[in-house]
Amino acid sequence: MNTATDISRALAERAEAFCRSWLPAGRKVGNYWLVGNKHGDPGRSLAIRLKYSSGRQPGKWVDHATGEHGDLLDILEERLASPSWGDVFSEARRFLGRADPVSPACRQHSHKAPSGSDRPTAARKLLAIGRPIQTTLAERYLRLRGIARFGSALRYHHAVYFRDETDRTCQLPALLAAITDNAGHVTGCARTWLEPATARVAAIAEPKRVIGTLAGNAVRFHHGSEEAGDELVAGEGIETMLSIGTAFPVLDICACLTATHLGQFIPPAHLKRLWIARDNDDAGERAATLLRQRAEDLGIAVFDLVPQRNDFNDDLREDGLIALRGRLQSAFENARCGTLAKA
Repeated sequence: MNTATDISRALAERAEAFCRSWLPAGRKVGNYWLVGNKHGDPGRSLAIRLKYSSGRQPGKWVDHATGEHGDLLDILEERLASPSWGDVFSEARRFLGRADPVSPACRQHSHKAPSGSDRPTAARKLLAIGRPIQTTLAERYLRLRGIARFGSALRYHHAVYFRDETDRTCQLPALLAAITDNAGHVTGCARTWLEPATARVAAIAEPKRVIGTLAGNAVRFHHGSEEAGDELVAGEGIETMLSIGTAFPVLDICACLTATHLGQFIPPAHLKRLWIARDNDDAGERAATLLRQRAEDLGIAVFDLVPQRNDFNDDLREDGLIALRGRLQSAFENARCGTLAKA
């Protein structure tokens, strides 16, 4: 069980059980399992052979709508919330009741973990198999932090892979967030792993990780549509920015996820005003200085928003929504009055 060929052959011997487990929206018709596509949607376009017949191997499939074909490892790779083929092989062995080898030789197979250029594709794939966060653990997590504004950038998956400090493959539920550039193209995915029992951030090393390209980009929350207006509030974490969004649901906001990436953010050139909602620390101040210079070079008016505590989610949870809204409203009005006075 150390090569992809061995694993694929073993899965093929249990093709029907595999289909019932991983493609439950399909159904058995004769010697085939029919389903809509390799994502597992209902339908009949994709046919998987279940048993050896007339020299044809089980486990092979063809999608008559797209012309794609492959084996059960390809189906598993599509269905898993993981960009790594090592994780796919581990999940296949788990399904087969086989233990992982100490040093998986299958990593030498032609199936490889994504390169840097493949990571945005892996991020888009992960987001595609996520679901809206309403009524999920992700919504519960955000509401426990006082947040009531969400958005289409957020997704949820109940079992996202990660590797722990011992390089062991594990799964936990995760809040997913689409990272996009100024043209709206998805360049990455932010993952926040959660503890199922408490709906809090998981107690693992680096519970917040990014796959794809973050530099210059952000997780965006537009009001009413995917088209941004001429004002934008940019800050660090998703939670701190959604706290501001909870206080002002009509604002366009974006989360750059870290102070470093806030400093690297590329503001849309059409903006008239940019509000920098930095964290209240030295790293946040440095990031705001860098972003201010870049935005002002584009002719954008720039204003700082600084929380009372470390970040705006701390302010929301400690002081409440009314107090946070009042402080932000005063900051917005003072900045606008100052702009009018200069004019």
